[in-house]
Amino acid sequence: MTEHGVRQESADGVVRVTLDRPERGNALDAATVERLLEAVRKAEAEGARLLILDGAGRSFCTGFDLGGLDEASDGDLLWRFVRIELLLQRIYHAPFATLALAKGNVFGAGADLFCACQHRITAPDARLLFPGVRFGLLLGTRRLAARVGPDTARALLSRRVPIDAETARRVGLSDRTEPPEAWADAVEEIRSAAFALESGVTARINAVTRTDTRALDMADLVASACQPGLGDRIRAYVRSLRKA
Repeated sequence: MTEHGVRQESADGVVRVTLDRPERGNALDAATVERLLEAVRKAEAEGARLLILDGAGRSFCTGFDLGGLDEASDGDLLWRFVRIELLLQRIYHAPFATLALAKGNVFGAGADLFCACQHRITAPDARLLFPGVRFGLLLGTRRLAARVGPDTARALLSRRVPIDAETARRVGLSDRTEPPEAWADAVEEIRSAAFALESGVTARINAVTRTDTRALDMADLVASACQPGLGDRIRAYVRSLRKA
C-alpha cells in the first residue's frame, strides 16, 4: 500500500520501503519524509534484520521537493531539513542492515539517503550529485566523508555535474554496480549476511563501528540553514539550473 508517497512491504524480517512519487522524481516533500521516518521506526520496533530502500520509476530520489518553494518561509525550510537530517541519522545508526538500490538521478537529499545506507548498489545509469553546498547547506557531510574520505568528499561536494555509477563505485560511494535485473541476487546475498548473526550482536557491532556524530551533524546543518535568506539562496540555485 502506498501512503504519502511511500510503499512499504514486510516479510520474514525484511522491510522494503519504496519511494513512490515517480511523477516528482521521488523528491522528498514533508509528508514523504515523515512517512519514511515512521517506516524506519516501525522496522526497529518489529525487530527487522534488513531494510531495503528503492525508488519507483526512473530515479531513486531527486532530493528535496522544491514544490511550493515560493510560499515557504525560511523557518519552514529549516524544519524540513531538520526532519530530513533526523531521517538520515536514523538510517545510518539503525541496529539492522540497510540497503539502497539506486537508479537514475540520485541528487541532493536523495544522494544523502543513499549514502546513509550500509549497503549501496547503483544501476549502470545512476547519476549522483550533492548540490546542497551551492546554497550554503551542510547536510550529511560527515557521513559522506566517512564513506569516501575527506579529500574525496570535498571533491564530490564541489562538483557542478553528477558523477556516474562507475565513479561512485570507484571512490567508495557505492559498493557495486549491477543492472536492476541482477538486484534480486544481490539482495539475497545481503539478506543472508544480515541473518548470519543474532540481531543483538548486529546492533552492538553497528553501534561500535559507526562514530556517533549526530549532535554535531545537526548543529552544522542548523547553523548553515539558519543563515538569513535560505529560501532566497535555494531560489537563486534553481534559477541557475534553469539558465544552464
